[in-house]
Amino acid sequence: MQRARGQARVSFCSRDGRTRLDRLFQEGCAKLRFPKPLGSDDPQAIVINTAGGLTGGDRFGTEATLAAGATASVTTQACERIYRSTGTDAIVTNCLRLSAGARLAWLPQETILFDGGRLSRTLDVDLAGDAELVAVEAVLFGRQAMGETLHSGHLHDRWRIWRDGRLLFADDLRVEGDIVARLAPQPAMAGCRAMATVLFAGAAPERFLESARSITGPNGGASAWNGKFLARLVEETGLALRRRLEPLLTFLMGGRPLPKVWQL
Repeated sequence: MQRARGQARVSFCSRDGRTRLDRLFQEGCAKLRFPKPLGSDDPQAIVINTAGGLTGGDRFGTEATLAAGATASVTTQACERIYRSTGTDAIVTNCLRLSAGARLAWLPQETILFDGGRLSRTLDVDLAGDAELVAVEAVLFGRQAMGETLHSGHLHDRWRIWRDGRLLFADDLRVEGDIVARLAPQPAMAGCRAMATVLFAGAAPERFLESARSITGPNGGASAWNGKFLARLVEETGLALRRRLEPLLTFLMGGRPLPKVWQL
């Protein structure tokens, strides 16, 4: 059967005090666009999957590299959709490389997992020196407004964050089978259908805790330790989750505006 393949690679450098596009590669169904950002001179890269979604056997990858002193954000045109699979996983690989003094906001919009969908996704990040990262991954388990229920599916989300060759953060999320039933217990998600993980890696992450906990609300939580800040958020709907994510990400980014594609 025909399968989608996409690979996008972008790098940024700093020249004359400004961040500029250095190199660009795009192949298959992966495209990159660079709209003029709102309220900032820092470039924004918009990742587009022209296949319109992913299913079993599809492969999609994004690589972003920032040279010393560069500042940029990478996001997606819209929510990614993971459709029903005949048995194999859709594979998504994301690799980020930041040199000393670089700042990157990794801001993909939500991933929607449909009934029978299978996704295996990795996020690998190498940070050098005092590089700073804000990263988010959000998942919607079906669309509640459309009456969708996930009776079967598979999600494996793997994060590995390194700083100067030492492991800073590792996380593996795996859920499969009757997903709705597995999310129903209180220790899991108490029946909520939307979740997100937000990470900040940089100087003095403890300064975010008090304000971040007020943003995440009663269904979320936040911690800071060993040079990183981590927040988990769960909500009943994707819209409710977005209303939490937008102020939290803006806060972690020091007030810099989110990409325009994030505006509902």
